[in-house]
Amino acid sequence: MTAATAGPGRLAVARLQYEGGGDWYANPSSLPNLIRAIAERTSLPIERAEAKVTLTDSALFDFPFLHATGHGEMKFSEVEARRLREYLTRGGFLHVDDNYGLDESFRREIVKVFPDRPLVEVPTSHPIYHLVYEFPNGLPKVHEHDGKPAKGYGIFIGNRLALYYTYSADLGNGWEDVGTYPDPPAIHEQALRLGVNLFTYAATSRVQP
Repeated sequence: MTAATAGPGRLAVARLQYEGGGDWYANPSSLPNLIRAIAERTSLPIERAEAKVTLTDSALFDFPFLHATGHGEMKFSEVEARRLREYLTRGGFLHVDDNYGLDESFRREIVKVFPDRPLVEVPTSHPIYHLVYEFPNGLPKVHEHDGKPAKGYGIFIGNRLALYYTYSADLGNGWEDVGTYPDPPAIHEQALRLGVNLFTYAATSRVQP
């Protein structure tokens, strides 16, 4: 489905299509694999099809979980920044995965959305690291491009984590089909487990407008 809504009583994952020239469509097998894991490992009523939405789509607020990735430029218009702020403030959840190249533009653009809320490191005690699977050390490292440690940053609205940014981890690559990258299956499993935690948190912490 594209900007379609989820079925009655069901939850869905949507890939965010953004402007700027970045490959928002990267890691094509990642979300289908994540959705399958959520469906098989939790009791959440999840749609089996990945959706694709822009920030101006009328169906944006129907999705509890948005995922954005890519290697290049991300750019939000003033209208898009306002819509994303409204989406997150009203209970939505955005996961942004830096696919080694998105960091500079994402950090610039998110200031348009929340000039008053800086990105902060999410503590390892947060529920995203414990809801379904335990991650006592926080975000797992999937790729070793530059030797930097994997970092999970977030923006909080009240006590709720509304945006989670995975940096120097390549979590989405870990969701892709085993064999797509030379990472061992154990890393693929760790990535999927954290993805299950993220979606579970997004679905169960959502504040209804």
